Amino acid sequence: MGAGTAGSVLAARAAARGRRVLLLEAGPDRRSAELPEAWRSPNPMVGLSDRTVSDMLWWDVTSSRTDGQPPRLYARGRGVGGSSVVNGQIAIRPPMEDFEDWSRLGCEGWAPHDVLPYFVRLEDDEEFGDLPYHGRGGPTPIHRAPERAWGAVDRALVESALAAGFPWEADVNAPGAFGVSPYPINSRGGRRVSVSDGYLEPVRDVENLTVRGDALVDKVVFEGRRAVGVRVVADGRAVVEHADEIVLSAGAVHSPAVLMRSGVGPARRLRALGIEVRQDLPVGLGMQDHPIALLSLPLLSAHAISSPHDRHTNICVRWSSDGGTHTNDLLLIALNQDVWAMAAGDPGTRAGAFGVILNKAHSRGDLTLVSTDPTVQPRIDERMLSDERDLSVLREGVRTVVELGGHDDVSRLLSHPLRETNQPLFEALSSDRALDDYLLSTVADAQHGTSTCRMGAPDAADTVVDSSCRVLGTEGLRVVDASVFPSVPRANTNLATMMMAERMSDRLDD
Repeated sequence: MGAGTAGSVLAARAAARGRRVLLLEAGPDRRSAELPEAWRSPNPMVGLSDRTVSDMLWWDVTSSRTDGQPPRLYARGRGVGGSSVVNGQIAIRPPMEDFEDWSRLGCEGWAPHDVLPYFVRLEDDEEFGDLPYHGRGGPTPIHRAPERAWGAVDRALVESALAAGFPWEADVNAPGAFGVSPYPINSRGGRRVSVSDGYLEPVRDVENLTVRGDALVDKVVFEGRRAVGVRVVADGRAVVEHADEIVLSAGAVHSPAVLMRSGVGPARRLRALGIEVRQDLPVGLGMQDHPIALLSLPLLSAHAISSPHDRHTNICVRWSSDGGTHTNDLLLIALNQDVWAMAAGDPGTRAGAFGVILNKAHSRGDLTLVSTDPTVQPRIDERMLSDERDLSVLREGVRTVVELGGHDDVSRLLSHPLRETNQPLFEALSSDRALDDYLLSTVADAQHGTSTCRMGAPDAADTVVDSSCRVLGTEGLRVVDASVFPSVPRANTNLATMMMAERMSDRLDD
């Protein structure tokens, strides 16, 4: 259930092995040739700003980033391909240390040596594909923009970061990589390649795969402890589709919502909605995302993007804070156009930015079901920066970004002084407390939601699924998507989600 990043990968691999698969998707089912060209663009703003193709997003999913912020759009892909159709096309792997953490938490079979072969299998890296830790010929092309294609903000970040002592690293996905790197991008010939293109399309005509769009899954149907089907709302009527095994791959927002409507979740909350409790599990608890703070760069017209299809970002800097608990806990990004944090950015063509992302988050939020109606979205309270450890690291990141913004290669791009454009931020730099207040009121997220159905040791209090993604206390029911990540990885989530689905396609008999 769910034809997004994980669901498309898992369904395609399972069908190719001869399994009979029914793939249900709440959004539209568009074949690759039918995808609007706006979503092929290197710049996601082209699709986001074209309301004629807006049915590829869940516009009614909102979240509050911190306890002091009101709810705003929480961008989620809708339709076959899911968020891989609407995201920024960033193909960064998490550092392998993330999977050492998974293993320590009781996620058996998810250690670095277990997952690396699946990162290799999924990719077709045009530059490093012959190295043993990379792949060639896989469904996902990996492209890095050459220097001649970088934007003005990309170049300014490279020069200012190198001058500040950060090393150059040509491959951010290399083991142990840190420093200044070009982004790996899942595109070919300047056009997006989604999981629908790379995985589903090649197997669309096999007889044992059925893809059905505009099919909203309400709940899982049980006989005793065993999941035997799902209740689907389509064309204004509800039907039950039966299966030997049910796999939820609806993402960090909708997989937990389906579980809770099915009676799997925190017992007290379910009873408050009149839902019969089948299994009391911490579904919806522990959500994470990457906080991001922005330094606005008002660009002279000569340095702004010249076409709406110009790539919005090509360069990042991965580094470790002085006071954090983990390495590679910060990521600095260049934004030739400020569209990364969609609900908080400035899509104007002369609005650039440096962004700093807290890659290792400790704060956890909450996703709560507010209605048994499947068309009503859950409430999301991310509660970012509620853990002091996150605030202290992000303060360091922000101050570093401001220092880099003062470099001559940045100043020459600007139509106005940085202090004038970012006055509230510069005033907040006067003290840690003032900066904390500023961040709590302005921080955005990267739309990298995870951890609402966490994987872990079966006896751990925060576990929802075991190491084979089986929902505890049930039979025939799994969740396979970013909702099961124990924590948000130190990277964009798309590639890690693909890896998880690849690995689970080999573990469905576990």
